[in-house]
Formats: sequence, structure tokens, C-alpha cells
Amino acid sequence: MATTNDLKNGMVLNIDGQLWSVVEFQHVKPGKGPAFVRTKLKNVESNKTVDKTFNAGTKVETATVDRRNYQYLYNDGTSYVFMDTSSYEQIEVAPEIVGDASNFLLENNEAIVATNEGRVLFVELPPSVEMEITFTEPGVAGDSATGRTKPATLETGHEIQVPLFINQGERVKVDTRDSSYLGRVKG
Repeated sequence: MATTNDLKNGMVLNIDGQLWSVVEFQHVKPGKGPAFVRTKLKNVESNKTVDKTFNAGTKVETATVDRRNYQYLYNDGTSYVFMDTSSYEQIEVAPEIVGDASNFLLENNEAIVATNEGRVLFVELPPSVEMEITFTEPGVAGDSATGRTKPATLETGHEIQVPLFINQGERVKVDTRDSSYLGRVKG
């Protein structure tokens, strides 16, 4: 148990038997009346987001979430197989739980797999990954001055928007949260 004063982003709460992750929270102390906490909560299983307001100091039940480093091994056609990097134990994760993270999963890459009482809740990737562009239209000299973009396919098959000067075969840094281009990888 915790109170609403202890809330942190990423904390998982158990509300009415469902698990909700705190996306953001704000303590509000109005001029009149009692203080309260405004939160944005995301359902861990359905990914539905709701806004919920709690009175300040209200007790909330927290869920125990075990976050561990796993290595992505392969997709066997029905699920994604991950290996615990410390115990070498393998687990299978359903595609609906992996979700958009599959756009950036390459074999042998690290990911954090969060579980609650043996049940996999979600797969968390690092904020950015480096990937190779497997297909994009060729760049033209002088295209770097404009802010225009073009589609490019990553080695996972996911399509992102990149500046016109990026060419096929180049490695780029991509934000895993919104699929945005962050820059070229030198080397």
C-alpha cells in the first residue's frame, strides 16, 4: 500500500483488480478546498488510458512488478521468445503484449520484460535504438537544406520518416516511443 503522495511515473497500481500504470500525475492545491492528485493512468493489459483524480493522501494499492533484462532471441511464428540474461531461462511472449515494440526488436537485442505474479505485462525497449535502413529512395545532392522527409524501411520491416539525404544501407538512431528519426549513426 502507498498513498497518492508517493506516486511516481511508471508505478503500477491495482485498482478494482486491474493493473494501471501511472503515465503522469500532478499534485493540485487549490485556493479553496482540499488538495488532490490528478493522474493519467494506462491499463497495462488493454492499453486504454484514463484520467483519474484522487484526494491527496488517499491510500492506493500498488502491484509488485518485476522488471528484468531479457535478450530477444526469435519469433517462432506464434510468440516472441526472450531469455533472462541472468538465469538463461526462456519465456514466450504473445504478440499483443509485445505490441509496437516488435517494430524495433532485432535478434539478440536487450529489452526489459515486466511481470506480475508470473504473468508478462509488457515489454519495454530502450528510449532509442540503432537500425539499418534497408530501403529508401536515393538522396539527391542539396536536399539537406530543406526539412522535408521521405519514407524509409528499417531492417525489421517497420517504416519511418527520414530526411531526404539519408540513403539505403545507412544506420540511423530511432526513438522507440514514436518512431521518429533522431540522427545518423557515425562509424
